[in-house]
Amino acid sequence: MATQTSTQLNVPGFFDSRRVGEVWRVPYQERAAQAKDWAKQHGLQPAAKDKTRICLMIIDAQNTFCIPEFELFVGGRSGIGAVEDNDRLCQFIYHNLGIITEIAPTMDTHTAMQIFHSVFWVNDAGENPPPMTMISLDDVKSGKWKVNPAIAYSIAKGNYVALQSFALHYTERLSQAGKYPLTIWPYHSMLGGIGHALVSAIEEACFFHAIARNSQTNFEIKGSNALTENYSVLRPEVLDDPTGRPIAQKNTRFIQKLLEFDAVIIAGQAKSHCVAWTIDDLLTEIQAQDPALAKKVYLLEDCTSPVVVPGIVDFTDQANAAFQRFADAGMNVVQSKTTISSWAGITL
Repeated sequence: MATQTSTQLNVPGFFDSRRVGEVWRVPYQERAAQAKDWAKQHGLQPAAKDKTRICLMIIDAQNTFCIPEFELFVGGRSGIGAVEDNDRLCQFIYHNLGIITEIAPTMDTHTAMQIFHSVFWVNDAGENPPPMTMISLDDVKSGKWKVNPAIAYSIAKGNYVALQSFALHYTERLSQAGKYPLTIWPYHSMLGGIGHALVSAIEEACFFHAIARNSQTNFEIKGSNALTENYSVLRPEVLDDPTGRPIAQKNTRFIQKLLEFDAVIIAGQAKSHCVAWTIDDLLTEIQAQDPALAKKVYLLEDCTSPVVVPGIVDFTDQANAAFQRFADAGMNVVQSKTTISSWAGITL
């Protein structure tokens, strides 16, 4: 009889660590057949029968962040952070295939004309800010950077004055909330582009899990709103316009879904930004409902890396400080090599 088991499984023979940093096509039909055989061989039950329901949330494990030659590769201080993280994460999924109930990958999703992309802004010379420019409230007040009038047609139905007013409001909101200044990022995670896709090895592991456990992979899309950054999958950085009218909202449905699991495991990229922001928003919701719920959250520290651009920015210290704060609040910082059954608070 198939049961939920604490035994770690072997990694399937098709997995190749050397290809984690590459882009390739997942052979779905072949993997589906292998997954069914794997489930039968190891007596894996459908996820619906799990007594202890465990969700693995994988934040933005997309080519744009995780493949070295892509736009925003998260190298960390080692220079190859995201590749190493995803190697460990794939093996974690395969080892714990019979334990993980559901996998929820988040997908950073962008188009060209968004507030954190160069084309959105110009200076008096008509130049767009280069990637990694930080635009502060003072920069907008002084007119150092202004909204590009040419995009008003696409973003605000031609109302440039309203768009410029919003830009001032937006940077003011970030400043008031103690957020990072508005960062101009390279064009990345572009909807319809190859950078938007999950890393092939991660996609393959998620697909294999879905078939083996009869558990639909729960993709969560974020970041498509032109007027706000959206590091966290649970809420955008700014929710309203200068008049107080909403421009976006919290992902209440997903928040409640996560909190209904017995355990939530979090990994992905980048530790300093989308991972930290998502965990921070989850912690805020937990503390508003029941601070004890923090104990059901497990952070895979060796499956995430911070943003580091040598000679320009290094968010390692901020990322580590955030994880320490999460641990102080009751969340569990764990390593992928340890067995889930050994983690405090989990009984299988």
